[in-house]
Amino acid sequence: MFKALRIFILLTVLVIVAASTYLTQLRTTDWDSPLWVTIYPVNGDGSSQTRRYIKTLKKTDFKDIESFMTDEAEYFKVPLRKPVSMQLAPEVQAQPPLPPSSRSLLNVMWWSLKLRYWAFANDSNTGPDTDVQIFIVYYDPANKKKLSHSLGLERGHIGVVHAYAGRRFTRKNNIIVTHEFLHTLGATDKYEAASGYPIYPDGFANPDRKPLYPQKRAEIMAGRIPINKAEAVFPKNLYHVVIGNKTAEEINWLKKLNK
Repeated sequence: MFKALRIFILLTVLVIVAASTYLTQLRTTDWDSPLWVTIYPVNGDGSSQTRRYIKTLKKTDFKDIESFMTDEAEYFKVPLRKPVSMQLAPEVQAQPPLPPSSRSLLNVMWWSLKLRYWAFANDSNTGPDTDVQIFIVYYDPANKKKLSHSLGLERGHIGVVHAYAGRRFTRKNNIIVTHEFLHTLGATDKYEAASGYPIYPDGFANPDRKPLYPQKRAEIMAGRIPINKAEAVFPKNLYHVVIGNKTAEEINWLKKLNK
């Protein structure tokens, strides 16, 4: 009886949240005004090196994300001079809830609700109201050899990015931030889950190139530049990345183009 009541309450909450999320999603991707994207730094390992790095962060460290979105929006003729504005919030002291070990539907839904509540409770932003929250959990590269998987939650417009603390990682970190940000707008992954290799044609920056290989840039939701049929490399920065037609359609840019 208690279990049935718990499930009923959870489903009721989810229906309310889903309705609110749907309306928010429509507003976020109508592209009638710029989106405010707020970066929230988190010290993932508690180290002094990571703490020092976070203290050096500035809004300008994320300016190439703004530039990338501006350039790509111009290509797709989105009628906004600057579709995205980045802002940097003070450091968040709490750690985000870990994804569930079991991928059952109820566990995933419960974790999603916990993440949204955690993001609400730890909103340190003092600037304009944000449209998308991106929490970057930083680690000292000397102590963390492999990073956890980053994620972007469309229902909630929240991203959690795991990144290395260090100036030499800034531009690569920004690629991951942009990838997860676009997930929050409805963009889907365009790489093979097992290998990470970009899926043709949607995961290729220039699927009509002749010869097809090597590609010169990466599609943002594929994340890698295909060099040949079996090899793909991570781009150095966002200047080697594009938004492909399928991704543009998913975030409602091609509809703007066709109006």
